[in-house]
Amino acid sequence: MSTNETKEYLASLPELEKDKTYNFKCYPGIACFNACCSDLQMVLTPYDILRLRRAHDTGSVEFLRTHTTMHMSEDTNFPEFHLRMTDNAARSCAFVTENGCSIYENRPGACRMYPLGRATRPDGEGGVIEQFFVVREDHCMGFKEPDEWTGASWIKNQGFDVYTTSNDRYMNILARIKQAGRPVPEKMGHMAILALYKLDEFQRFIEKMQVFSRVEVDEEHQKAILNNEEATLEFAMDWIELMLFHSTPNLKARK
Repeated sequence: MSTNETKEYLASLPELEKDKTYNFKCYPGIACFNACCSDLQMVLTPYDILRLRRAHDTGSVEFLRTHTTMHMSEDTNFPEFHLRMTDNAARSCAFVTENGCSIYENRPGACRMYPLGRATRPDGEGGVIEQFFVVREDHCMGFKEPDEWTGASWIKNQGFDVYTTSNDRYMNILARIKQAGRPVPEKMGHMAILALYKLDEFQRFIEKMQVFSRVEVDEEHQKAILNNEEATLEFAMDWIELMLFHSTPNLKARK
């Protein structure tokens, strides 16, 4: 399911309005435990892949080859990565076990949000307008549990806030490309693969190509970018924005 198809699917579901509540709990022992962890068409964001790689302590090239599929989006020419399912009959997630998720602390944002879906659109001021939708699958028994949530309280409980910050910024970049009415050049699409999804490789690229000689970045921030992948990803989005739109509030080209 592509990003656009996901948005259409969410729009077909009942919206969870602000301050409205729903009941849900998932835990080992519930009759449907692990049933939602198969036959998925899950888009992975750059931050999802950062966290998944951290859980496995794996280089980006190996991780993407083993655990994802990729195609270039027609409307942006940016990469779109999906989580690769196993080849068994259930097409189960490679990270699920009888005891649950083996990478639970670093699970993707879509897994954290379940059973909610979250759709966003730019607010015109660099932020997003968000909507929540309740995904009620027939097999899910969690809705019969007494625990009560709003969209905001579920996000906080599931540690989704840090995902929101990174993912929303990335979605804004994609939205700006779409607003321009044409996909980016092929070379730019391949740069996006490197900068956003291969952070370890991008760190080496920064040093080899002396990228810091072209932009204004203080020494402390340079060290963080080369040693901390969260900082690398933030810089990567600054770098991509600067190349695509010729300006970004967080990064300036050297004169």
